[in-house]
Amino acid sequence: MTPLNKLERAILETLAYSDIFEYPLLIEEVHRYLSIRATLDQTLNGLSRAKQADSRSGYYFLAGHDIYVDIRTQRAAASIPAFKRAVRYGRILGSMPFVRMVGMTGSLAVMNLSKGADIDYMLVTQPGRLWMARAFAVTFGRMMRPFGHRICVNLLVSESALLWPIHDLYSAREMCQMIPITGMDVYRRLCTANTWIESILPNASLESSGLQLKVHEPASALQKLLELPLRGEYSDWLERWCMKSQLHRIARRGSSDETNFTVDVCQSNFHSHRKWAHEVFQDKLNRLNLQLEPRRMGEREERIKESV
Repeated sequence: MTPLNKLERAILETLAYSDIFEYPLLIEEVHRYLSIRATLDQTLNGLSRAKQADSRSGYYFLAGHDIYVDIRTQRAAASIPAFKRAVRYGRILGSMPFVRMVGMTGSLAVMNLSKGADIDYMLVTQPGRLWMARAFAVTFGRMMRPFGHRICVNLLVSESALLWPIHDLYSAREMCQMIPITGMDVYRRLCTANTWIESILPNASLESSGLQLKVHEPASALQKLLELPLRGEYSDWLERWCMKSQLHRIARRGSSDETNFTVDVCQSNFHSHRKWAHEVFQDKLNRLNLQLEPRRMGEREERIKESV
């Protein structure tokens, strides 16, 4: 068997990761999520040479998995009404007290919502008011449950904690796929704080995801009015009370290696999704006779020569 060059290997890694989610990729998406620098033409050339990759209807996938093209197109069509609702709900969340940014995350951000999946959001809040903001967001989510809409605010960080501490492929992909709904100025600061992503996905830019929205800023006058009674003498006490009471409820659900609860972070990943994704990814690489090569953070990626 002819040894794979760096580009072909990176292409197979990219396809294998998306294969976890039954999500074949367009050529622009393959290029965006490559682990090494390349042009779009180089990526296309590499795909034509990668024997373990295949294509259909403009989508690329691991050989033998062409059924995922049908799954992606079906899920994309089914995601349209949920996406529209998610945008509306995200704008409502963005107008709530102390919320400074709302981003859509998870499968719906790439129009790959499976049946029964949640609508996932990331919120950025004012420092020192994360748990009050979460109380409003959780209450809103419960109000939507009777309508069959499952809103999951599974990650909140304050403006003091924009740098994400875990620098791995899972985090990089999730951040790149997120769609900002409100708070574009804070979103840009989030991008600036997480330039480490370029060391893992050097062709990606946080602000160039496939789905783009006209970001709506919350009605500041209404938000300030809602925040006014919560900024009084007892506001710090109320924040501590909100944190304590919510952590008491959260504790009933147990914990995992991927949960994190502080004054600046509320990460409610009870299902260890990162660990699951890594294990399945590694298994797929093993089946392709590849081994995942960990990269040092900040290591400069080698640009592919035109001769590749």
